Amino acid sequence: MKRIVLVLLLSCGLAPSAHADDRVRITYASRSISSILAFIATDRGFFKEENLEPQLILTRGTTAIAAAVTGDVEAIHIMGTAIRGIIQGLPLKVLAVNNKQPLFWLVTRPELKTFAELKGKTMAVTTFGGNQQLAGFHMLRKGGIDPTKEITSIVSGDVPSQLQAQISGLVQITVLSPPTVFVARDRYKFNLLASTSDEYVNFISGLIASDKALQEKPAIIRRTLRALAKANRFFHTNENASAEILAKYLNVSQQIALETYRFSRPAFTRNSIPTDKEVEENLKADAQVLQLKTPVKSSAVFDFALQREVNNELGVK
Repeated sequence: MKRIVLVLLLSCGLAPSAHADDRVRITYASRSISSILAFIATDRGFFKEENLEPQLILTRGTTAIAAAVTGDVEAIHIMGTAIRGIIQGLPLKVLAVNNKQPLFWLVTRPELKTFAELKGKTMAVTTFGGNQQLAGFHMLRKGGIDPTKEITSIVSGDVPSQLQAQISGLVQITVLSPPTVFVARDRYKFNLLASTSDEYVNFISGLIASDKALQEKPAIIRRTLRALAKANRFFHTNENASAEILAKYLNVSQQIALETYRFSRPAFTRNSIPTDKEVEENLKADAQVLQLKTPVKSSAVFDFALQREVNNELGVK
C-alpha cells in the first residue's frame, strides 16, 4: 500500500511531504528593479511549483555574504560585492546573472543643480565598496568631482531608505535605481544629474550559492534556479503583469512601475547567462577595483552548468 501511494504521488507530479516545505533563504540588497525576479517567483507561485518555501531577506551585501558562507542562507541575489569576495577567495559561485547592467542615477536635492555644488556634501550608499557606490563614484568623477576627497559616503539602508534620508536632509546625494529614482524625480522634484545606463557591463543581480550549499543542498539550489528561470521568462513576456507585481512589492504607482519595466528590461539577460564578452568585461572591471594586475579566470567565479541544464529542461534559449 505504501508503495502504491508513493507511485501515485510521483505520477501526479507531487514530491513526498518531506519536500513540500523545503525552505530556501535568499538575500537581496535593495527594494528595486534588480530584485524583480524574486518578487515574480514568489507572487506567481513559481517557488511553490518547485515545492519551495521562499524567505526573501533584505540585508546589505557584506552581511549576506557572511550568511551564505556560514550556511545561514542558501543563496544570495547580490552580485558586485560577492563577486569581488569570490575573487579574493570566498567559497562561493555565481550560478546565474539576471540584471547585467547598472541602472543607477546620481540624484541631488532640488537646490543642488550642478556638480560643483556637490563638493563637501554627503552621499548615501548601501554598502561600502558595492556596485552602487562604485557607480556613484563613476558619475562623480565624470562630473569633475573626486569622490574620495570631496564627498563623504555613509551607509544608509537600501535605496528607498536612502531617498527618505535625502528627503529629511540627512544626506544630499543618493545613487538611486528604478523605481525609486522616478519617485524622487516626480514626487520630490529632485535632480537627476547623471546616469550609468548603457555605459558599461556590471553584474547587479542573479544567484550566488556557497560551495557548502551546492554540496549539501543541490536539489534546493537547482529548484531555486528553475523558479527564477520561470520568473525571468515571465518578466520578458508579460509587461503589464510584471509592472503590477513591481508596483505591489515596492509600493509605487502602476505608471512608475511600467516606466521602470520598460526602461530596465534591456538590462536583463533573457536566459540568466551573460555572454563570454560580458563576463570578461565584468572581471576586468573588478580587477581594476581590487588593483589586480590581471583578471582572474572566469571558472574561478562563474559556473553556469546548472543554469544551462535548467534552461534546457524549461526550453529557455
